[in-house]
Amino acid sequence: QVQVVESGGGLVQPGTSLRLSCTASGLTFRGYSMGWFRQAPGKEREGVACITYKLRTSIYGDSVKGRFTISRDNAYNTVYLQMNGLKPDDTATYYCAAVDCHPPPLGIRALSDSWGQGTQVTVSS
Repeated sequence: QVQVVESGGGLVQPGTSLRLSCTASGLTFRGYSMGWFRQAPGKEREGVACITYKLRTSIYGDSVKGRFTISRDNAYNTVYLQMNGLKPDDTATYYCAAVDCHPPPLGIRALSDSWGQGTQVTVSS
């Protein structure tokens, strides 16, 4: 059974940075594309970024392009999300998952409907 543990969230001011981490177990990590999603109160979960397992190609949602960077370390079964220039609209619970990672229109799709506990990011002055 795949398990993920997200961490690194917090309360930050606009314009600052955070780095989220997600460690996965129960899967051959290096063989899966990984992605980050977020869900704000009252909104649907949306794909934020993903990184492929083979070429490490990264794909980003329009709202985070140029500000967020996804990376992975297969030695530690960990995927990261570096978030710079944070805005109040980035406030959400962030989740990671194994994904199908494609540019639009296919986009970022979680392979399972089972999610970790997420990590809360709150951007507020």
